[in-house]
Amino acid sequence: MATKVMEVMKNLDLKRYMGRWYEIASFPSRFQPKDGVDTRATYTLNSDGTVHVLNETWCNGKRGFIEGTAYKADPNSDEAKLKVRFYVPPFLPIIPVTGDYWVLYIDEDYQYALIGQPSRRYLWILSRRTCLDDEIYNQLVEKAKEEGYDVSKLHKTPQSDSPPESEDSPKDTKGIWWIKSILGK
Repeated sequence: MATKVMEVMKNLDLKRYMGRWYEIASFPSRFQPKDGVDTRATYTLNSDGTVHVLNETWCNGKRGFIEGTAYKADPNSDEAKLKVRFYVPPFLPIIPVTGDYWVLYIDEDYQYALIGQPSRRYLWILSRRTCLDDEIYNQLVEKAKEEGYDVSKLHKTPQSDSPPESEDSPKDTKGIWWIKSILGK
């Protein structure tokens, strides 16, 4: 069976996309801890047009994080196809890992988004708030299904009403969360 060509947003306004996004749901991945809560991403536009990426999650009260850089996959395209590069492991960032970050849908107010990539192994539902209306959530799930995703793999991410602040949390300075996630724990 031929796989449907994935549709992505066009003319994404990167400046409006910047800021904090909370992970409402995602496909489990080996790059994120299974027991992570309050997972979020903060995007900041760099002067060269690239984007600083800060991904954070909390496990057992400790903050785990990784930083990277996003950039347009094709600078001449109007499609919202980005590449994101992280250096791993977080405690000794020497190995570059690059992945696709495709904006499949974003509402006109830039309040919620559906993020995927061409292999359909990774999927995220993001929101500017820690919760998302069920109707909107279901619309995004349906959109993912239309794009060929097996939405039965979606896992809702626990979010606190008052998310922790990075400065107030003890850090997982040894990157243990990353090692455990690679080992599938």
